[in-house]
Order: sequence, then structure tokens, then C-alpha cells
Amino acid sequence: MGCFRCTGKSSKKSNKHINRSEKTNNHTVADKVKFDLNAKGKKEDSSPKPDQLSLDVKNLNLKDVSNEGKLNGYKARTFTFDELVVATGNFRANCFLGEGGFGKVYKGLIEKINKDVAIKQLDPYGHQGVREFVVEVLTLSLADHPNLVKLIGFCAEGEQRLLVYEYMPLGSLEKHLQDLPPGRKPLDWNTRMKIAAGAARGLEYLHDKMKPPVIYRDLKCSNILLGEGFHPKLSDFGLAKVGPSGDKTHVSTRVMGTYGYCAPDYAMTGQLTFKSDIYSFGVVLLEIITGRKAIDNSKSAKEQNLVAWARPLFKDRKRFCEMVDPLLEGKYPVRGLYQALAIAAMCVQEQPNMRPVVADVVTALNYLATQKYDPQIHSVQRKGASSPGVRSNGHGRSPGNGSDPRARSDAHGRSGNSDSETECDPQVHSVQSSRNGASSPRVRSNGHSSGSESESSRKGLSSSRPRSDGHRHFASNGYDSDGFGD
Repeated sequence: MGCFRCTGKSSKKSNKHINRSEKTNNHTVADKVKFDLNAKGKKEDSSPKPDQLSLDVKNLNLKDVSNEGKLNGYKARTFTFDELVVATGNFRANCFLGEGGFGKVYKGLIEKINKDVAIKQLDPYGHQGVREFVVEVLTLSLADHPNLVKLIGFCAEGEQRLLVYEYMPLGSLEKHLQDLPPGRKPLDWNTRMKIAAGAARGLEYLHDKMKPPVIYRDLKCSNILLGEGFHPKLSDFGLAKVGPSGDKTHVSTRVMGTYGYCAPDYAMTGQLTFKSDIYSFGVVLLEIITGRKAIDNSKSAKEQNLVAWARPLFKDRKRFCEMVDPLLEGKYPVRGLYQALAIAAMCVQEQPNMRPVVADVVTALNYLATQKYDPQIHSVQRKGASSPGVRSNGHGRSPGNGSDPRARSDAHGRSGNSDSETECDPQVHSVQSSRNGASSPRVRSNGHSSGSESESSRKGLSSSRPRSDGHRHFASNGYDSDGFGD
């Protein structure tokens, strides 16, 4: 299966990339990283013939800073171009996995390490270039986390630039949420929460645990890769930037990213912060919950932008069920849905200081991932008049009986309402997590220091209680948190 943006419709081709003029003091990851660039992993010496990656760093004015960064865990290998030609059978067609902004991706087998790998070959005429190649090598050579894709090695030889990654057999998250081919089973609720929590942990590592901290800047479903058991890993770090440090609040840079995921404050000002990534994560979480695309030009004008479509729904709890992916067929926990939507709603706040920090997002999603939903035991929500219905093969929406125009049917056999399903109403259904004695995060309503879940949910998800410092507070019975904010 595909590994990196492997569908015929590349996410970097189907989504518009935003580019503006570069501002001063634009430092990349490589500006902060001390990296051993020699092929044999030895210390730099006075060799008169440096390797190609060293020349790339020099030509791009990417400065090495002594003692600023140290390699954690492993070092990327260097491969010759001939080795990668052999690994892919001379890049033959049946090894082709997909194509993105960087270039084409192939599956290969490197015999000397006896591993299946994914090999990305830089397209000199593509959206990304040598700078992104160098930044990705340096970033992933510093990183070591189970929710970040592992860079096995690279090739920088003459004009050739290739990256060699661990092979992720289930491909990208995008392929399992959108435009599903007939016969592919949709992700269930438990798997979606597992993926969301894992992706959040990967982002937390970049923000809080890497030295120096890194802003991802390209978080989207096509960059979340899935291994065995749907284990998620973040990939594609060519746009990563070293985050602000000291008394600095942001990094000034040209605006880059993917339309629909880019935070509005960053798009307007060019001021990149860690909260820019949080906005992107909120969009991804909405995609996971709804099954919709961040930008979908095939829909009506009001529904083309996912965040713009979701914002009015956040304010009306009676319409929360309209936001669920119809392919779930009502098989989700009502309380879990509300909590997941609460997290997404706060992540996509227009004002960056109102968005949560990633550590709090991780805490909340880790909790949701542990609350297993079993449709054989727990209630199944009925698709009522306000439900979005079921999806069609073409992923459009077609009217159904007793549903709005977004209802649809498909080859998975999802159509109509079931008399055995019960109405989607948290006032009627018991909360699944409480049966196990577990308590759950909730958003408190504006103006209340405490209260029942039903009191807060009546006012919708956008009315979370402001703290004294102006940040939204994410309250919980299940964990202790100072709330979302800086």
C-alpha cells in the first residue's frame, strides 16, 4: 500500500500551497543543529572534499551551531544512488507508491539492512527543493519518538537527493478517511481516537521535548502515516522551523503550508508560533471525526471549508451529531463525541492565545483513547432527521429519507435509518465511560465555575469558561490540568 501521499490525487497537488516573500531572520532547523555530515559518522576534519550534504548546508547558509543540538539515539545512514536504484529495481513502476510536493515515492528493499523502505526522490521541478531536503535530514536525525517516522538514511550525490524512511504499510491517514475505494473498511471510533492521540503525542515531542523545539508547520492527514495496528507517525518535515526561544513569541517567516490547515493568524502576519501547529491539529481532528476534507471544492460554498462549516455547529448541541462521519453508522459514544469536538473547537480558535498547548491536548486525547466503545454493549446512535446520513462512493452527499441533503449511500451498504438504533441524545443515553467508574474531560460553560455536563453542553462547545488570564479553561473530572493556554 502507499506510504507517502500515495493516492493519485496528491494532497500537495490538490491543495494550494501558500507562499509569500521571505522575511529577515528566517532560521531553519539547520540553523540550530550541530550535525555530523560525514558518511562514516566520524568527526569533521580538514578533508578537502566535503560530502554533498555539507555543501548543501553551506550553499543555503544553514549555519552549524556548536553544542546547540546533539543527535539523539541514531544517525541517518548515507546511501549511494546506485544502492537505491537496486533497492527499487531502477525505480520501476510496480514499486511506485505515490507523488507529492517533494517528488515521487517508491517502495524498496535494501538488502544490506534487510528492510523494506520508502524512498522519496526529489523532483527538481517540484514544490520543494534542496532546502527542504536538508531540513528534513537534520530534523529527523535529531528526533527519536515512536510517533515520528524514522529516517533510515539519505542520498546526496551529484544532483540526486533522496530520503529513505521506514516503510509504513497502511499508508496515510487521508487514504483511510476520504475517498475510500469499495471494500475498504472505514475506521471505527476507537481507531480514530487512537490515531488522534498518537499524532498529538508526536506533536508534543516536537514542541516540548526536542532540543531545540520545532514547529512542524505541515500537519495534515496526508502526513500522518499508519503502521501495523494503525499506529500513527508524523512525517514530512521539510517545512519544519525551530521555534521561538527566550523572550521571543514568534518566528517571522514566509507563509508556507497547505490551504485549509494553515492558521489564519500565521497566514495574515507571517508570525509562526507553536499555536500555528495547534490550529492545524484541530483541523486534522475535525477530519477524523467528520470524515470530511479540510477543503472540498465539490461541496456547496458554505461547506467547502471544514472549519467554517463546523463553527456554527459547535454552538448548537442539538446539531453535534450532524458532524459525525456517516460511515461510523452511529457506532460512537455520545459523550466521547462531545469531548472530541470540544478539543477540536478549542484548537481552531481564531485567536492563537485561546488555543490549548499541546500537552493538554495529549492529556485529553489519551483519556478518550482509553475509553473503548463497543457497539455490542453500548448504545448505537440512530441517524435521525438532523443526521448527515451515509456517504456515497463519490463522497458527495445525496438526500435520504428523513435526513438532510448531506445524506448519502455507498458500496458499504450504509443507507436509511435502523429501527434498532436509538436517538442521538445524551440526555437519554447513559455515559459509557461512567459504567467503568471513569470520569471524563468536559468543557465548562461560560460564567460557571462548575456544573453538570448537560449544563455546559446546552450552550454548545464554543462557550468554554475563560480563565482569569483570558485563556479558555479545559475542565476535567478525570485529570488535573491548569487549562489550555500559554
